[in-house]
Amino acid sequence: MEKNNLQTSGFLTTLDQARRHGFALPTAAGVKRTSEQRSPYRPSTSGSNGVPNVAGSNPARIQGDFKRPVIGSPLNGRLTASEIFNVDPSAKENTGPSEYTQRNAVRATPGPTQNPLLTLSHPKYDLPEALIQNFAGLGIHSIYPWQSSCLLGRGLLKGEKNLVYTAPTGGGKSLVADVLLLKRVIDHPRKKGILVLPYVALVQEKLRWLRRIVEGVHRKTSEGLDQPEDAGPLARTRPPRTDIRVAGFFGGSKTRSTLADVDIAVCTIEKANALVNTAIEECSIGDLGVLVLDELHMVQDDHRGYLLELMATKIVSLEQGTQIIGMSATLSNTADLARWLDAKFYESKYRPIPIEEFLVYENQIYPASSSSGVVDKKERASSRREDAPQPQPCRRIAPSEHSALRNPLPNAVLALTLETVEAGYGALVFCGSRKACELNAVMISEAMPLDAQSDSALQAAKREVLNELRDTSVGLDSMLEKAILGGVAFHRESDPYAVFVTMIAKSSTKLRPRVDAGLTAEERDIVAGAFDQGVIKVIVATCSLAAGINLPARRVILHGARMGRDFVGPALLRQMRGRAGRKGKDELGETYLCCQKSDLEAVTELLEAELPVIESGLMAEKRGIKRALLEVIVTGLATSRDGIDEYMKRTLLASLSGPDVLAETISSTIESLESDQLITAAPPGTYRGTQLGQAIVAASMTPEDGMFVHEEIVRALRAFVMDTDLHVFYMFTPIQASTLGDINWIVFRDQIDLLDESGLRVLRYVGVSPGVVNRMAQGGALRETTPEEVNIARVYRRFYAALQLRDLCNEMPVHVVAKKYDMPRGAIQNLSQTCEGFAAGIIKFCQRMGWGMLAAVLEHMSDRLKAGARADLLDLAKITFVKSRTARAFWESGLRSVRAVAEAEPSALIPILLQVSSAELRYSEIKLTPYSANRRKSGSWPKRSSGIEKRLPSRHE
Repeated sequence: MEKNNLQTSGFLTTLDQARRHGFALPTAAGVKRTSEQRSPYRPSTSGSNGVPNVAGSNPARIQGDFKRPVIGSPLNGRLTASEIFNVDPSAKENTGPSEYTQRNAVRATPGPTQNPLLTLSHPKYDLPEALIQNFAGLGIHSIYPWQSSCLLGRGLLKGEKNLVYTAPTGGGKSLVADVLLLKRVIDHPRKKGILVLPYVALVQEKLRWLRRIVEGVHRKTSEGLDQPEDAGPLARTRPPRTDIRVAGFFGGSKTRSTLADVDIAVCTIEKANALVNTAIEECSIGDLGVLVLDELHMVQDDHRGYLLELMATKIVSLEQGTQIIGMSATLSNTADLARWLDAKFYESKYRPIPIEEFLVYENQIYPASSSSGVVDKKERASSRREDAPQPQPCRRIAPSEHSALRNPLPNAVLALTLETVEAGYGALVFCGSRKACELNAVMISEAMPLDAQSDSALQAAKREVLNELRDTSVGLDSMLEKAILGGVAFHRESDPYAVFVTMIAKSSTKLRPRVDAGLTAEERDIVAGAFDQGVIKVIVATCSLAAGINLPARRVILHGARMGRDFVGPALLRQMRGRAGRKGKDELGETYLCCQKSDLEAVTELLEAELPVIESGLMAEKRGIKRALLEVIVTGLATSRDGIDEYMKRTLLASLSGPDVLAETISSTIESLESDQLITAAPPGTYRGTQLGQAIVAASMTPEDGMFVHEEIVRALRAFVMDTDLHVFYMFTPIQASTLGDINWIVFRDQIDLLDESGLRVLRYVGVSPGVVNRMAQGGALRETTPEEVNIARVYRRFYAALQLRDLCNEMPVHVVAKKYDMPRGAIQNLSQTCEGFAAGIIKFCQRMGWGMLAAVLEHMSDRLKAGARADLLDLAKITFVKSRTARAFWESGLRSVRAVAEAEPSALIPILLQVSSAELRYSEIKLTPYSANRRKSGSWPKRSSGIEKRLPSRHE
């Protein structure tokens, strides 16, 4: 019947039927309003709760009453922050003296006038006058009582006792280690010092600090400094060198110095362990006078902690008089660590700037001390129990009319941030991901006060910051530019190990580490400098920044307590909250932890959680002990079972576990090393490293990574593609490149389609299947459940990174490579830096294995890797501060050798340098803004890509 009713011709469409209606049918969006109705000053109807109604709140859509959603403030559609008001309207703002002011007034914390020991010029410290003046020039005129007590501990200033201590973030713990380190090097000129820091950013920051501290400071020369017994007559007549040389050792650093060439080495964990191993092999470990281990809690990190434990255990076992100093802000079992290192221990809870802590939930602000009551209040509300008093919020945040701020979490973050800025202070906002950083920074910048935008001097300083960023090798990020114009910036860590700290305090450590590598090192330095000078008022950062750099602010706001999908641990939370309050600028610090409803219970437990007990990184499930025993046997520290047992008794593992557990762990590890053919038994009852084991230790690899590299190189020796450089770049790609980012499989597939015949042979020889890549690009998943699957996935990630490395060495700019492969720019920059160190390790590996021809090929290509340029520019790239872009400009201008550049007149060089610089350089009088003047005075100008400053010196200067 229905079939017969269907019309086959002359039928009406739905549009025709709608036109025949005799009544008005409102559209889904309503009717366009007149100009009067669209006036921003038209009063709106408020609901019964006093909050203005917004579109969508009334389910009945009537044509005449339709109201378009209000986006932004009544003026120009801008975002505005919600008002924050006290719960008790009659309560007045606290205008009395703060805790900091009262503390100074009553001298609860004594100064040098009350206690002469609180000045570093006191004779008990016996520090050179030049060093004291340098400390004073950096604002350190006195020390705290706890610092004095710690320094004056018996045997510490003389280097006779080791020290382990803990103090809150911002409590001045670094100064104690600096004094002990410098005093040891100054008083004993033949002694060296190593300062170990976990992240590259911290190494760079500390390197700049120490170089300023030791400027003009001289060592004592009573021991016949720098006059070896076999020195010739001419050498003996030279005056001894008394200055203090400080160098940095980290992935991507250009230094070629060794420990013998410097007095103080500031290192990452990996570089420090390599320096110690080299000193042991060369029998010069006795020259190491002091070893400083900053962030000592990293000893339990799954990925790198065992290196700290190995390093300290070697020093303790050798008994060469090396002083060990360990410190951290998040140690819970300080006594256990001190017992392991045979050290004194000191615990301080002093903070020079008091911190007020709050929990923000559903637009309500509670003191952090009542956080547990907030959860109880929620449970009582759900169960209708009212048998206990409910905690009351101290302040409330008004709900927002903006659709982007309907969620109480971003509404609270924006309101608290803008409140800080309007009060004239700086704010630091922590987010859980790189993308969240960008979005929050742009949102906050759009809501910044308009009066700040009208400040001509401030706007000029912002433009100068943008020019500096535009002048970097990667150019200016468009989103960062938009944020900075509003006085906001995002600051993301690009150190591949910066996020591993989040796993330290987690209950589960079987998480795949990820890195938010967004900004390059140059960009991060410029942003941090602008924030310190007050040009940038707000920085939005990833959680890893709390452990990666010293960047305090008046108010710290946590946008949730997650990093990615997982909650941060108690240790990282304390570090983030400890960034509040800047000594000398703020009288107090404030931290606001904003959370959403679903996270309230977990956040409350996190606030009340104690710091986890520090465990050994050599535990069997962490696999660090395998590398530990391999290094011990290969370096000859212990070759017999009795010697190995004696060595292992000096570890933190032995200090925290029973002898039976330790013996079983040693036996199983030795069996595993023998089965992997890394060591072999040698009579009578001794062990020695095989050729493969020695190569792995020489290359500073883990046994697992070394065996993987061995398989890759053996495969390459069977068929190495020499008519393209892609195979070499694959060999140079670090094993850890898999942690630098995920693969964009569509981009990967497109790049494979562009490979020539030689590139396809490399693809086939290394084990990458185009069919697998195509399946992944169509939505497949790369499984990584078994060790074999993990190694296969590692090959694909390495090849994807090798494509990026190839483009970098073909002089493609970092930002272009990042866009091409859908990778953060910081990750690309970090790849180019870490590849240099890994390439050196691969070359050592091949040399120890007897593969001299392959090592020669790789060594030749490593020069291109360091220069980041094609082979024709290698000679020009040797010029200091000349990078690939400047070298290419010289080449195209006919200056194709170092000699040609040296003989060229300045009038010929200046146009070339101007050509490669994106900034308008002026060589007459340069008008400096207050911001640029402060930056120049403090020496914090970033290095330009062309290697020149704002003024080029003449040839005769």
